Amino acid sequence: MFFSLRNRLFMVFTCLLTIPLIILSIIIPSWFTSIIEEQTQELTVEAMDQYSLFIDSITTQAKDLGKQVLVNQTTQKWLKQESENANIPEVQRMLQKNQLKMLLSSMMVNNSNGMSISVVLNDGTSTWGNIPNINQVDWYKDFSQKKQQFIRSHIDPFQPTQGNINSYILPLFDMNTFVPYGIIKVNFPSDLLKTPLNKTKIGRNGHAYLINQNGESVLPGKISTPKKVLKQTLVKIIDDKNQKGLIETNDNGEKYLVFYQKLGVGDWILISEVTKSELFAKVTHLQRNLLLTSAIVFLITILASYMISSNIVSPLGKLAKAMRYIEIGDFSGAKRFMPTIKSAKNEVGYLITVFNQTIDRLKNLIETEYEANLRRKDAEYKALLLQINPHFLNNTLEIIGGLAMQEKNKQVMDVSIHLGKMMRYSLNTQSDVVNLGEELKYIRSYTEILKVRYEDAITIDIDEDIGTRNLPIIKFILQPLVENAVKYSFIEKTSAEIFIKTKQSNHLVFIVIEDKGIGMSEELISDLMSVETKNDIKNVLMSKGSSIGLRNVIGRLKLYYGSNFTYSIESQRNSRTRITLCMNVDRGEGHDEGDHNG
Repeated sequence: MFFSLRNRLFMVFTCLLTIPLIILSIIIPSWFTSIIEEQTQELTVEAMDQYSLFIDSITTQAKDLGKQVLVNQTTQKWLKQESENANIPEVQRMLQKNQLKMLLSSMMVNNSNGMSISVVLNDGTSTWGNIPNINQVDWYKDFSQKKQQFIRSHIDPFQPTQGNINSYILPLFDMNTFVPYGIIKVNFPSDLLKTPLNKTKIGRNGHAYLINQNGESVLPGKISTPKKVLKQTLVKIIDDKNQKGLIETNDNGEKYLVFYQKLGVGDWILISEVTKSELFAKVTHLQRNLLLTSAIVFLITILASYMISSNIVSPLGKLAKAMRYIEIGDFSGAKRFMPTIKSAKNEVGYLITVFNQTIDRLKNLIETEYEANLRRKDAEYKALLLQINPHFLNNTLEIIGGLAMQEKNKQVMDVSIHLGKMMRYSLNTQSDVVNLGEELKYIRSYTEILKVRYEDAITIDIDEDIGTRNLPIIKFILQPLVENAVKYSFIEKTSAEIFIKTKQSNHLVFIVIEDKGIGMSEELISDLMSVETKNDIKNVLMSKGSSIGLRNVIGRLKLYYGSNFTYSIESQRNSRTRITLCMNVDRGEGHDEGDHNG
């Protein structure tokens, strides 16, 4: 049958193991993908921002060098000398040119980035060697025809710097007449820009480029990104008004992620590109492994469910028949049927053995139900008692922590001393019954802690009947009530007034706790009174709502004194609350639990 135990086990195992794995194999990779994409974007943008700042610093330095050369008197004298048609002796020309070379050499030596500088006139005359046909030189055409001041990587044999260089070109003109006569060319090594560019790459196979709006690489090296991807990306970048962003594009079924940032250097654009297959390769591998694991787990589930169900269905079926005897109270019939159940020495066999023993013990347990009931009540009492101490200790430690932060060392000492007295009282587990005088000493220590915390905002008066000092009472019945009174006094008021009174009348002891707080609603009073009528101790233990301290105290007193305990609650909204506890201590314990020894 489909709904047999074996089939149900198979369905349960499948639902618990296989289906979650399949779901996780879909969810986890998707989650990782979103995280990787987000982190990649953040890290790439951060790296590109840092590279952009580096580019700005290099190009700014190049601009400053060019301006320094332009305004320098040595440059202006050389320019004036070369531009005049007057017959100037060759020696004087050479001397002025050497002074300009010394100036440029001095600037190059003092530059930490290996920059070089040359001054070139329109006819190709240069400080470091004349340049024939200067109008045909590529870098000069980029400046003169394309109006680019920042020149892409090139090799200039007329420069002191060897290898590939990038340049910044500044027009050279007379400072008096502003007539242009040539250019100032500031060169910096291309490797200076290329080496840190690699740090903006994404993954092992990603690429990073510095290009212009024509798609030409500003630095040495080829562009490996497909031309179609680069072209589509450049069109979107140029049209985009944003300075930075992310563009996704496709080529031959491959998806590309292209991060870009428009630099403030000419028309240079920083590009960092990676394919999605490269970026999410590990995630794809993880998903494939999870799906493979799911298939293996599914096969194991089929085999395991069959074996397990076969080993337990028959024994458990017979065990169910034996339990029917127990259901009708026929323990003897169950004992006669048990030997017919055969099982291997496994968990099912252990279950059958234990059930056989349980039959023998069940009768004993029924006969001793009364004793078991007493133990249960005692355990409930202990649980209610333990419900208080952690709450109190947490509040007191918060007070000490607050005083310590304020460096109130004396108050910390005082609170610690009072806390020590309270803890010694709490840790005395020899008996749950103490003299009422000891309970009031405990409360006095507690109120001293409250006074340190609230200072002049709290007043606590204790009116103790001397005749009640030696009367026996259970522990910790006052502290939760005082704590509640303080708590609800400060909800709508800035001060708290608490009054505690003990009084003996014949065989009765009255304990009164009164405050001038917000009072209680009739619904809450009715709910609290139900603790006595229902004796619902489990609800007290599970309670997480308001007045848990009062419920706790009522529950413990009811457990301990039974019918010898009564109480009353008088309350007026926004005025006062008065709780009166009454115990008949002369008639002994009103229940049959026995002593509550710790």
